[in-house]
Amino acid sequence: MVEKIPNKIYERELARLQEELVKMEEWIYDTKARVAVVFEGRDAAGKGGVIKRITEHLNPRITKHVALPKPTEREQGEWYFQRYIANLPTGGETVLFDRSWYNRAGIEHVLGFCTPQQYQRFLRQCPIFERLLVEDGIVLIKYWFSVSDEEQERRFRKRVDDPVRRWKLSDTDLYARSRWVDYSRAKDEMFVHTDIPEAPWFVVEADDKKRARLNCIAHLLSRIPWEPKPEPKIELPPRQSDDGYLRPPKDLYRYVPDHTASLLR
Repeated sequence: MVEKIPNKIYERELARLQEELVKMEEWIYDTKARVAVVFEGRDAAGKGGVIKRITEHLNPRITKHVALPKPTEREQGEWYFQRYIANLPTGGETVLFDRSWYNRAGIEHVLGFCTPQQYQRFLRQCPIFERLLVEDGIVLIKYWFSVSDEEQERRFRKRVDDPVRRWKLSDTDLYARSRWVDYSRAKDEMFVHTDIPEAPWFVVEADDKKRARLNCIAHLLSRIPWEPKPEPKIELPPRQSDDGYLRPPKDLYRYVPDHTASLLR
């Protein structure tokens, strides 16, 4: 069994890595680089937790979290990759895909949401599509979060018992659990076709959430050739003088009641 990371060490290293992410974001913005990061894996593998820690201190105008809903009727009639193309980064942006075009190789294929012909077409087109992205200058990084059967079940049961997490457990998630082996076969086949030199898959062992977060963020920082820039000296300007300004009486406004007062009695 892998040794658990003490909370103090985890928090200290996470803070250090998040500071590095801020510096990398500045480099991406200044150099007009384009970065797309794909997060895939089984349900409850911890993808969302990693994305949350990555974006926690970043500028949402520069680093964007994309989690697309199921396609609309119009999108179902489009080329499969079309709606993902619309969300690719422009110069100076990073886009984090919380699930991506690989839905077709996973849930859509296993649960029969696409035809066998559409599935085979995806396996042929996906490597071409990704090579085009990389050839055009997009930095494409793909992570697969690997979680064991036992750990997934433990996390599912925790969601069932926690009212603020229950929304994470959909009917599809529950049904997908009954197709565990089919998902394993689909993942293996997906890797055969899409683990290409231009955009390889990187597997994150995710049974230990804290270890997975630190490992993934550290690896992400190592995959982009960024350089820190000198931090400018910032001086706050003096506050403007009142110059005769008088604040209106408080009773003219509607204030939010102090909910905390009842907690302190």
